[in-house]
Amino acid sequence: MAKLALREPKISLAFYHLSKWTVVSPLLHICFRSKIYGEENVPKQGAVIIVSNHASDFDPLILANCVNRPVAFMAKEELFKIPVLRTVIKLYGAYQVKRGTGDRAAIRAAVESLEHGWATGVFLEGTRTMDGKITDPKLGAALIAAKTNTPLLPVSIWGTHEILPKGAKFPRFHPVTIRIGEVIYPPDPKSDRSQLQAITDRCAQTINELHALGR
Repeated sequence: MAKLALREPKISLAFYHLSKWTVVSPLLHICFRSKIYGEENVPKQGAVIIVSNHASDFDPLILANCVNRPVAFMAKEELFKIPVLRTVIKLYGAYQVKRGTGDRAAIRAAVESLEHGWATGVFLEGTRTMDGKITDPKLGAALIAAKTNTPLLPVSIWGTHEILPKGAKFPRFHPVTIRIGEVIYPPDPKSDRSQLQAITDRCAQTINELHALGR
């Protein structure tokens, strides 16, 4: 594959910092009293796969804010049909995958974002969970890491499942804590399923241990 870029596009980086310091970070700290641990573990440049738990639609925005880098996430195809929103989420690094195209399309899109120097986010369970704990991690992140020789960065998001619980009509100002673990080196490109599973389990264990620390 082509040599990976060192950073995401400059226009995306500028837009990220503008929105972070004027909107996202003030709201996160004032309304959700956020705490962030382990920021020193985030690579300042170069592609990295950020793997985390997932319990809320707010998670991608919170995660990007707390690692101090734009983070590219897969987004629903429908969002790219809204003109203004399409421009905004593209600047944030969102990439679309059409429904029904399967996991291979998502993996190809994630690989492409890494080639352009993005920190690329993957929710390890592939979907939201009620309590933020990971019980059924998927192999996608480890597979992408092996294909691109990209390190994985485990991150725990605590408290977001209480922001908009099932049945609630409005968000709640519940405390949020982000804990960032140490980088995990990618598996060998020739790794078999058992090796990919071992890396996946290590990521899940790390995230769950960080999550168990709570507030």
